[in-house]
Amino acid sequence: MNRLVSGIAGLMLSTCLPVMGWAEEVVLRSAGNGDVSTLDAHRASSTNDKTIVGWMYNGLVRFKPGSASPKDLEPDLAERWETSEDGKVWTFHLRKGVKFHGDWGELTADDVVYSLQRSADPKRSTFSSDFAAMEKVEKVDDYTVRVTLKYADVNFLGRVSNYHGGNIVSAKAAEKLGDKFGSNPVGTGPFSFVEQVTQQYVKLAAHPDYFRGKPKIDTIMQRVIPSDSARELAFTSGELDLMYGKREQRWVDAARKREGFNVQIFQPGEYRLLHINQSVPPLDDVRVRRAIAAAVNTADLVRYAGPDVAPKGCSVVPPGYLGEDCSVTYSYDLEKAKGLLAEAGHKDGISIKAIVSSNTAQLPFMEIIQAQLAKAGIKMEMQVVDHATYQSQTRKDLSALVFYGAARFPIADTYLSEFFHSRATVNTPTAATNFSHCAVADKEIEEARVAPSAEKQNALWKEAQRKIMEDVCAVPLFELRQVWARSDALDFGYELKGAINLAPPITEATTLKPR
Repeated sequence: MNRLVSGIAGLMLSTCLPVMGWAEEVVLRSAGNGDVSTLDAHRASSTNDKTIVGWMYNGLVRFKPGSASPKDLEPDLAERWETSEDGKVWTFHLRKGVKFHGDWGELTADDVVYSLQRSADPKRSTFSSDFAAMEKVEKVDDYTVRVTLKYADVNFLGRVSNYHGGNIVSAKAAEKLGDKFGSNPVGTGPFSFVEQVTQQYVKLAAHPDYFRGKPKIDTIMQRVIPSDSARELAFTSGELDLMYGKREQRWVDAARKREGFNVQIFQPGEYRLLHINQSVPPLDDVRVRRAIAAAVNTADLVRYAGPDVAPKGCSVVPPGYLGEDCSVTYSYDLEKAKGLLAEAGHKDGISIKAIVSSNTAQLPFMEIIQAQLAKAGIKMEMQVVDHATYQSQTRKDLSALVFYGAARFPIADTYLSEFFHSRATVNTPTAATNFSHCAVADKEIEEARVAPSAEKQNALWKEAQRKIMEDVCAVPLFELRQVWARSDALDFGYELKGAINLAPPITEATTLKPR
């Protein structure tokens, strides 16, 4: 009899579980177009890296969810801050009780000091140049940090936001794990790392002690699906709730007509430039570089991608960035291109080599450029490789032309410093992404950082852009904006107009209806 009662009680318990509120796990299924190379916030620079990093970390301040505008910066790990009258001393007051993921304890000033020092160290950070103005960072007490700058940096608050080097890591975890931290990351954000299977997925779990409240999404499965068609098929069949879309107008227009496709186009776009490597003859002749600039018809590229997805650029600084100046521009002129080549002693044309990514956000555009250059007598031999190989080989200075896109904090200095200062030249000890070996505007770029006024700073940025354009270090192309699609079941919890980490933020307010 006791055994029977026990069995009935067990059956009643099992059938009553849903009624008692034992909710089913809420899993957000998302997909990007490539693998994640590192989840160390101070090393993560690719789009796929930054997608995950954006869901795992916090900065002292943050971009308001759904915005990529510096005007929308708000408190994050710091509750408040003060700045000295001369703009050189910043004092941040931290939230109390903020917990790191796992068993790594509470965030304190020690973690912030460690993180900012780490971000400024070129041996440990990809973004060290962003912290060139920082003289020292020190702990005042357990919840107060003081940063002293060498000079007033108008962009400093953005540098300590939830973006690139501004993300705060656990000092204890980073020190203990060393080089393994990128595959075992520890932050304070709404989601924590669970596991990564190379070329398959990254799994995250809700951070139960997140200071803004436990997320309503329990688990994120970020799959790796490089093929656009395979990713779209998985979304259409209900296997995905969120996907990285195809950044082409034709795809956007078609997707908008399909049931369940909520297409999101947002900034910042990855600004596309065609970098011309001056260290490779005959590209060391400015006349040849000017011929390339005259042979590229940007309008064709914009038509291919579409006006919603890819608005045209005019300067080496992206559209809308503070300090952008279009005083010097290039025009498509095929006859001029041929004449310049002949003047440089190449009346029969030239042949150059370019390493090109097989990624659909790059290869089709380079094929168009290849055809355009051919009309002027410029033969571009393309070596098409996977995206990881392209990233590696172009950084080793192995390509004469480099088609590259990036989104940075929207101020001229970030782009000028990373792409056009000689210190950033690829394959050097201080390398960033100066693929062109450009060195004509170092003085203006450096002086702009310490300019006494916004007017002087803008004047220096303008002069830097003029010099870079006249030296034809790179050809401005277009801003390729972010395109994602979400299902009807997914509600971000905010209006998505921008996302500094190039993917929709998944926050504690994000919800997913049962399927």
